[in-house]
Amino acid sequence: MENPGMVIDTGIFIEFLRKPDKSKTVLKSLPNDAALFVSAVTVYELMMGATGQEKKNDIHILLDGIPVLPFTEEVSINAAEIYHDLRRRNLMMEFRDIFIAASAITFHLPVKTLNLGHFQRIQNLELAS
Repeated sequence: MENPGMVIDTGIFIEFLRKPDKSKTVLKSLPNDAALFVSAVTVYELMMGATGQEKKNDIHILLDGIPVLPFTEEVSINAAEIYHDLRRRNLMMEFRDIFIAASAITFHLPVKTLNLGHFQRIQNLELAS
């Protein structure tokens, strides 16, 4: 069975950018043949945190070749549904994580994250192991 891929959450990229020993990061531990995707929201979060040109360049290099999932109308509708469900259950979380989860659900992909506590709250979201 072919691996359909996974959406990589922002925290995994941040861990990779910050750790001196890249071999000990989650990103480096992923199989070489894994199909990786990134949400447009993750691109936003990474670029928002890039305080200088060198950091921006690092992010461009890191994301090179990784397809970016667009923030479409369907993603926004799914995000609103997630928001209402979490609010109803009093389990609110950061809106950007809701957008990333909605992207994964919309494109039928699991999410690989360091933040399991938040993403486990979202119904119908598959988490990559």
